[in-house]
Amino acid sequence: MIPEVENAIFRLHSRAADWLEVPPEERIGYLRRCMAGAMEVAEDWAIEACKAKGIDIAGEEWLTGSVTTLMMLGAIVKTLEGRTANIENGIARVFPDNLLDRLLWLGFRGEIWVDQTPVEKHDRPGISLVLGAGNVGSTAPLDALHKLFAENQVVLLKMNPVNEYVGKFLEQAFEPLITDGFLQIVYGGADVGKYLCQHPKIDAIHVTGSHHTYYAIANSSQKPITSELGCVTPVLIVPGDWSESDLKFQARHVASMVVHNASFNCVAAKVIVTAKGWKLRDRFLDLLRQEFARIPNRKAYYPGAQERYQEFIDRYPQAEIFGTRTDEIVPWTFIPNVENDYALQTEAFCGVLAEVSLEATTVEEFLDRAIPFCNEKIWGNLSCVILTKTPVENAIRELNYGAIGINVWTGIIYALPDLAWGAYPGNDHSDIQSGQGFVHNAYFLDRPQKSVLYAPFRIFPTPFWFADHKNLLQFARRAAELQISPTWSKFAQVIFAAIRG
Repeated sequence: MIPEVENAIFRLHSRAADWLEVPPEERIGYLRRCMAGAMEVAEDWAIEACKAKGIDIAGEEWLTGSVTTLMMLGAIVKTLEGRTANIENGIARVFPDNLLDRLLWLGFRGEIWVDQTPVEKHDRPGISLVLGAGNVGSTAPLDALHKLFAENQVVLLKMNPVNEYVGKFLEQAFEPLITDGFLQIVYGGADVGKYLCQHPKIDAIHVTGSHHTYYAIANSSQKPITSELGCVTPVLIVPGDWSESDLKFQARHVASMVVHNASFNCVAAKVIVTAKGWKLRDRFLDLLRQEFARIPNRKAYYPGAQERYQEFIDRYPQAEIFGTRTDEIVPWTFIPNVENDYALQTEAFCGVLAEVSLEATTVEEFLDRAIPFCNEKIWGNLSCVILTKTPVENAIRELNYGAIGINVWTGIIYALPDLAWGAYPGNDHSDIQSGQGFVHNAYFLDRPQKSVLYAPFRIFPTPFWFADHKNLLQFARRAAELQISPTWSKFAQVIFAAIRG
């Protein structure tokens, strides 16, 4: 393995300076060829992922793999073709930026809050080592694309052993960049990762993983490190006059935030924060329980899930388990009325959702308590969701999270490449929390602080991330085709597939 790695590094080192000289029109050519390649492998990529994860939800794997990758490739093309973001008072309104997206994402809008302090940028040739995530297939290519096109460094991508099967599809999709020596893909375990992190020709490191992985790297390497390290994602249930159908919709929404990808997502909902005095709290929680009861359990494919799950079960005798635990399954588990810090400070990375209720009845009382509670008591500052029928501008301003979803799961912020993805700035080595730096950010904005995505309180048609979507595979295929050919006929096919969900 080491000779192969050394050959890859030698190739990249010989081409690093050349990459800086590649003009935008040639970069666009690379991106368009990679889009065609990603489309060619999309079907097989999804099938292979389903086999590895023990599921039969190919639509989900299309969306989290090839579709999200295609969206990132296309977004960078638009930026290289000359689009820019208009920044007013430190806020760049970046999504949607065209008529098709405005119609496809009715009522959605996304913005990036930026630090407008002038910063000098000096592009220097170098090699970025990207240590790929093992859970979501698009994370590794998206991180690599950001390093290549936004930071102008050639990339050595090391696949994670958990999903190294994705590598062969990326090798085919990104063949133009690989052949010309600007991207190389390698494989191996922790020993290879350690070797690479200490290699003298590696100039920078980006890791998506856990804070334990970060410290293992940072304590043995002096290289600059950017990172995305997960989060105990809170969902704030803002009290309001919700109808029965509102309650049912948002119960489906929250449950889907938990069960997507068997809850092996850094943005999976992990704590819901409710108002103890909200008259509809008990009904909402009962409907949430009903959702967990009817959603089939999934294989706990990610290493360590059983051990992490047991730690929660041992600490919380009130845990409510929906399904049967086996050697392969961690059942959906709801833990109401959490009063100690373990569930707030530990990312379960399996199908566990805790609930905390704060002494509050009104919107104002709830937000006055919930904002400092999230900022100070919950581990991580990557991702936070607010479900609300009332405006919450002050909460958005005061919450110290890199991604904030208003009536929408923050997994969609991850998927929309025009938004920036990363922890809220300010973490340091002594308490790294959710990491440092941003990726995605297809507008290449300097110094993002947070991305905010707004959605209607009731999204129509059924959102594609809902666990009970009835037409997901067809929708995903049509969404991929729309990225390749953004025409009105392809748009109509996406809408038709979405309505049938």
